[in-house]
Amino acid sequence: MTHRARGAAGPRLRARDWFGGVLVAACVVVTVTGCAPTVMTGRAASMMYDPDRVGGLPATHGFSGLRPDAPAPAGRVHGTDGGDNDRVALLAINDIQDFWTTTYPEFFPGQYQPVSRLRSYDSTNPLSLVVCGRSVTPGDANAAYCRRDDSVSWDRGSFIPNARKYFGDIAVPGVLAHELGHAVQTKAHLVKLLAGTLVREQQADCFAGVYLRWVAQGHSPRFAMNTTDGLDHVLAGGITLRDPADDPVNDPDAHGSALDRVGAFQEGFDGDPASCAAIDSKEIASRRSGLPKGLLFYPPADSQPGELPIDDGSLGLLMETLTQVFHPDNAPVLTVGGSEGCADARPSPPASYCPATNTINIDLPELKRMGTYTDEQSRQLLQGDDTAYSVVTSRYMLALQHQHGFSLTGEHAALRTACLTGVAQRAMSEPVALPSGNTMVLTAGDLDEAISGLLTNHLVASDVNGDTVPAGFTRIFAFRTGLITDADQCYQRFA
Repeated sequence: MTHRARGAAGPRLRARDWFGGVLVAACVVVTVTGCAPTVMTGRAASMMYDPDRVGGLPATHGFSGLRPDAPAPAGRVHGTDGGDNDRVALLAINDIQDFWTTTYPEFFPGQYQPVSRLRSYDSTNPLSLVVCGRSVTPGDANAAYCRRDDSVSWDRGSFIPNARKYFGDIAVPGVLAHELGHAVQTKAHLVKLLAGTLVREQQADCFAGVYLRWVAQGHSPRFAMNTTDGLDHVLAGGITLRDPADDPVNDPDAHGSALDRVGAFQEGFDGDPASCAAIDSKEIASRRSGLPKGLLFYPPADSQPGELPIDDGSLGLLMETLTQVFHPDNAPVLTVGGSEGCADARPSPPASYCPATNTINIDLPELKRMGTYTDEQSRQLLQGDDTAYSVVTSRYMLALQHQHGFSLTGEHAALRTACLTGVAQRAMSEPVALPSGNTMVLTAGDLDEAISGLLTNHLVASDVNGDTVPAGFTRIFAFRTGLITDADQCYQRFA
């Protein structure tokens, strides 16, 4: 988040890498059991916003991960230590390739040929093997498909164990499905030589979504995934590591934002491999249509992270900005550390709105923890100051709804809150003239932090009691609606 005081130029956010990693903050740790607020059920305004269905499937709870009766893994892994992390990774490869062996001929010419080689390496060991023609360096925690020798490699030393620890075993097929998505697009000759990285990455994300829908439907003999917190964990793990570029439209090395990647994954989850094959630069541009440019572009990679300290000053600046954007008749009052109860709402820490007193109460230590910045070296969950500020903004949006006479409880209130928070974030993508002379401006990196919060703590898409809706796609879609429309549309859509 950029902050410019009167007469001063503030720093800008630095973009961070994509796909896979660990989560250590937010709510504090996301595990397969989750730590989200209460989930609400009911009927939404339309199928696109239905919180009880995910791509046409029921929003289910229950077990996600490696099935206890999964068959033994099959196949040779070069460089393996024979440990459990390689066992789970090989089971994931077996599962994904079984899926494509059956599915590929329905959509592409010929038969699917399994990748030629599988490799395991240890990024914590400087003597580990060569991967895709280059030596692995310490700290190279990743998974990758190599077109040069038609291979898939993964790091058993850090990447796989951290994914399992913080996102559950279901994260392993999640990340490897993306890599085998690259194998599918290569074998089907879907991407031309000069096509940018963005198209290739979006297609691979989409193919991962197709496979994981199959898992969610209960067809996999090895893995199970529910469509609520299980799917959320896959998505949250997916946006932890990204490779965004300064120009996400034209840069040949662009990989896309968190919103891009979730959108591409959802295209596959909701559709089929033909939907993924149709992704090109024009389709990506149409999916971004209406989004403000300020939330599409990342600051230069050599700039310093523009993270504001989460304190009384920055929270006051946020409140001033929101008041200037929305001009409420009676702006809510921010209180920090207050412990008094609320007569007409339960708390939703670390930020709670009380309609009776028109106050937003902040648990500052918890808000700071939620907004702790994680850089690309940390391999932690994508988060930063806007993970926290978007939550505070959502409580301000509840105050606006209260003044407009809307109910503050239930699923429509939760989705309306997400939508209005998107409106606020859109407005803050450009400098807002404030009486103080200061500004608070968002960039694409901030938006990624807010998206991450929607998948982990869910509070941006919650009602006055902190109750949310079960479908992560629906939470993000409601937020995105606000990014491309206005407050009136939010009130009408979720009346």
